[in-house]
Amino acid sequence: MEYTIREARREDMEDVLELIKELAAHENHLDDVEVTVADLEKEGFDNGNFKCFVADVKGKIEGMALVYFRFSTWKGRTVHLEDLIVRESMRGTGLGGALYKQVVSYGHENGVKRIEWVVSEGNRNAIEFYENTGAEIKESWKTVHMEESGIQKNVRKK
Repeated sequence: MEYTIREARREDMEDVLELIKELAAHENHLDDVEVTVADLEKEGFDNGNFKCFVADVKGKIEGMALVYFRFSTWKGRTVHLEDLIVRESMRGTGLGGALYKQVVSYGHENGVKRIEWVVSEGNRNAIEFYENTGAEIKESWKTVHMEESGIQKNVRKK
């Protein structure tokens, strides 16, 4: 199969959102997706808040990886991989691995000392893949989210 891994363009954001929604539906969280194409365009291209790579198969976007820089008080500048998504119909074709390699290359090219991401504990295939590439799953660390209602609750406590 021929494919190209490339930086996403503004006109790819509709397909990127479609991939995001496909993953959310797979995880039974489609109703939680609030981001829009306009949000992706503004934050990724106008504000430069993230970089997105896509897997282009004959002109169709079949996968994506969205990353952004963070700062670690221990390591300095890091890359955070927010999502790596491959269309369900294209899993097992090597697109995910190619996107993953692009993210690692991007981190290396930018001199970061860490690339970090979250993986669902139920995603055994991904965990095994990541461990086989030298990534370490940090079992003792927990991901914490504060959603909008929690933010509002804490702001009102002033």
